[in-house]
Amino acid sequence: MGYYDDHYQTNRTNKKKRNWFLPSLIGAVIGALIVIVALPALQEAGLLPFQSAEQGSNEITQGNGDNSQAGPTSNVNVDVSSQITEIVGEVTPAVVGVVNIQSSTNFWQQEESGQAGTGSGVIYKTADGSAYVVTNHHVIEGADEVEVVLSDETHVSAELLGSDVFTDLAVLKMSADQVDKTIEIGSSDSVKVGEPAIAIGNPLGLMFSGSVTQGIISGKQRAIPQDFDGDGRADWQAEVIQTDAAINPGNSGGALINMSGQLIGINSMKIAQSSVEGIGFAIPIDSATPIIEQLETEGTVTRPYLGVEAYSLEEVAQVEWERRLNLPEEVEGGIYLRSIEPMSPADQAGLQELDVITELDGEPIQDVIGLRKHLYQEKQVGEEMTVTYYRDGERQETTVTLAAQEY
Repeated sequence: MGYYDDHYQTNRTNKKKRNWFLPSLIGAVIGALIVIVALPALQEAGLLPFQSAEQGSNEITQGNGDNSQAGPTSNVNVDVSSQITEIVGEVTPAVVGVVNIQSSTNFWQQEESGQAGTGSGVIYKTADGSAYVVTNHHVIEGADEVEVVLSDETHVSAELLGSDVFTDLAVLKMSADQVDKTIEIGSSDSVKVGEPAIAIGNPLGLMFSGSVTQGIISGKQRAIPQDFDGDGRADWQAEVIQTDAAINPGNSGGALINMSGQLIGINSMKIAQSSVEGIGFAIPIDSATPIIEQLETEGTVTRPYLGVEAYSLEEVAQVEWERRLNLPEEVEGGIYLRSIEPMSPADQAGLQELDVITELDGEPIQDVIGLRKHLYQEKQVGEEMTVTYYRDGERQETTVTLAAQEY
């Protein structure tokens, strides 16, 4: 009995469906035909709240995002220009390619010249019909001839005025006849970690000239050890700006600029390890400027000379401070002397191996960068310098007369 009732209810429901389904289908077909016939006329009369794809192909239609309501619409023109594109457009003509041309002798003892490498450079000055370009020392190292490639791919012969291996800087001079733009010099001391930076250069050779990468300032005053003679020991510690803007081979010598289009660094090197990505370095423009001026006018860099191999005390394990250097607890930083050059100013002043320098002219010295800054920015050749140091735990003082050394 229950089964019969269920079956009957099902049949009754199906009968209802058959009663309304057919009229609904007929109504939908008639409605569709009316829309198809009337749509062109309504569109031609401008009574529809939208445009066809052809009519709006050059503009973007902005509405309220609800298709169920015919709200007001407005046409918005998109401007793709931005601050970065404007900066790059202004600066790019001042960033050039640099070609290192070297001569070689072939099998028949005939001299041939060929391209040994390429890099980047920055036009920073024009005067008396000449333009001056700063690039990296390693870009032009060993060159017999140097060419500068302008942003319009014009090749101009250039003269090497001088280069400095320690700062990895070199200065070129060329005719300014086809030079339209020089870069504006900014300040690297005022940059802040985290602010945007733009690198412009010629990565992977001149076929990618004028390439632009963007990133941020990742760090300031990074000390990068450099081994020039290949003996496995650092000969110098370069103070650089760290950035994550991509700097690849060929970018060397190019410009690192801030968001005002000012030069804040000269791109110099990249850590080339498979496990390290996104780390590039640039020479701070504030420390590069005096070197550039010396190379431009004198062709060499003359620096005060102390005659020591020094390392930051922070590189020594804390346990060695007491065991090997006998440093008292009040010493918190300084530099220790690994070796002294015979007959050098340091040797003549009585400094010895394992002495720890803590002050120069009464100013605390925490690391090698502090020593270099004091020597090269505050002292002159022939001047005296007071050195405070610890030897076997005892505080001592001596006076050094600085000599000259050309690099």
